[in-house]
Amino acid sequence: MTWTLAARTARMNPSVIREILKLTEQPGVLSLAGGLPSPDSFPAEAVRAAAEKVLRDTPKEALQYAASEGYGPLREWVAGQLRAQGQRVEAGQILITTGSQQGLDLVGKLLIDADSVVAVETPTYLGALQAFAPFEPQFAAMACDAEGPTPKAVAEARGARFAYLLPNFQNPTGRVMGEARRDALVAAAQSTGLPLVEDNPYGELWFDAPPPAPLAARWPEGTIYLGSFSKVLAPGLRLGYVVAPPPLYPKLLQAKQAADLHSPGYNQRVVHEVVKDGLLDHHLPRVRARYAAQRDAMAAALRAHLPAATEWSTPQGGMFFWLRLPAGLDAMALLPRAVAAGVAYVPGAPFFAGEPDARSLRLSFVTLAPAQIEQAVAALGRVLHEALAETPDRLRRAA
Repeated sequence: MTWTLAARTARMNPSVIREILKLTEQPGVLSLAGGLPSPDSFPAEAVRAAAEKVLRDTPKEALQYAASEGYGPLREWVAGQLRAQGQRVEAGQILITTGSQQGLDLVGKLLIDADSVVAVETPTYLGALQAFAPFEPQFAAMACDAEGPTPKAVAEARGARFAYLLPNFQNPTGRVMGEARRDALVAAAQSTGLPLVEDNPYGELWFDAPPPAPLAARWPEGTIYLGSFSKVLAPGLRLGYVVAPPPLYPKLLQAKQAADLHSPGYNQRVVHEVVKDGLLDHHLPRVRARYAAQRDAMAAALRAHLPAATEWSTPQGGMFFWLRLPAGLDAMALLPRAVAAGVAYVPGAPFFAGEPDARSLRLSFVTLAPAQIEQAVAALGRVLHEALAETPDRLRRAA
C-alpha cells in the first residue's frame, strides 16, 4: 500500500531544539540548550497532596470526560488573576488548553489560510513557527530593536491576519517591552486594524520588577492572549489557556473539541487545588530568586570567558540569554565542536522567519547550578576563542 501525505506535511519539520537535546544525553555534556524550567522548582509535595485530595473527594468527576471549555473553577481562577493584571476578562472567554502550544495550534486553525500573512518578531519563538507553518502562511518578519517590534514595523504589517508577539522576557532573546512601547504598538495595531496574538509564558518569571500590563489590557477586543502553567508549576501537567474576544470564542471552542474533546480534567482539578489558596504567592518568589542567582552566575561567566566582541544583554526575567558571536563565527557550524567540548546550546538561526543570523545563539540558565554554569560557559568560551583564532585576519579585525 502506498500512503499519500497531505501537502501540508512538507511544512512540518522536527524541532531543532528537540533534536539538539538528544545531543545533550551524551555523557559529560552540560546543556545550556533546552528551554526547560528547573525541576528543582516544581512544587511536587503540593501537587502530590492535591492529587490525593482530588481522587479522594471527586474521583468519578475527575476521571470522567469533562467540558471542552475547561474546569469551571480553574477558569474562574485564571480570570481573577488576569483581572489583577489589568485585563477586562470573564471566565467565559477562557479556554483551557493542553499546554499553550495547543493554543498556538488552535489560533492557527482559526485565523490562517494558505498564503495569508502572519507578522512575527525577529527573531521569534520557534514553536510558534512550527505551529503556524502547516496552515501555509506567509511569514512577515517585523523589524525589532531591544524592546521588540518597532511601532513602524507593526504599522507596516497592515493586512496581516495577526501579529504574534511575546512582550515579556521573550523566547529566545529575553527582551521585554516597556510601558511606552506597549502603548505605541497597540496604537499602531489599532490604527491599521491589525489583530494581536499575545503569548505570555514567562511573565511571572521577573527578577527585579514585574513587567507592564499586557497588551490585552490595552486592547482586549483586538487581542488573543495565551498563558501557561508550565513555567509557574510544572510542564508535565500540560495545561495552558487562551483568552479570546467573545466573537472568536465559539469557533475556538469548536477547534478544541475537534482536536481532543478537552484537556485532562484530572490535571485541571489538581492544578486548581494547588493554586486556589494562594500557593503561587509564596512559590513564585522562591523560583524568581533561584533563577535570578543563576542569571547572575551566567552573566559573570559570560564576562569572564567569552571573546570581547561577543554581544549580549542581561535579561531582567525569563530563562534565556541571547548572544551574537564575533564576525566570522557560525553558531550552527560550531555546535558539534561545543558538544565535543562538553557544552550544548541552541543556534539562533531557526528562530528567524526571514533571513537568519548565523552568528546568534540562545543559552538557558535555569537548569544548571551556578558552578555548572561557570564550567559550561568556560567550555563554550574555549571553543569560541579557538574558532576565532582560526578565522581570517580580515574577519578578526571586523569583530
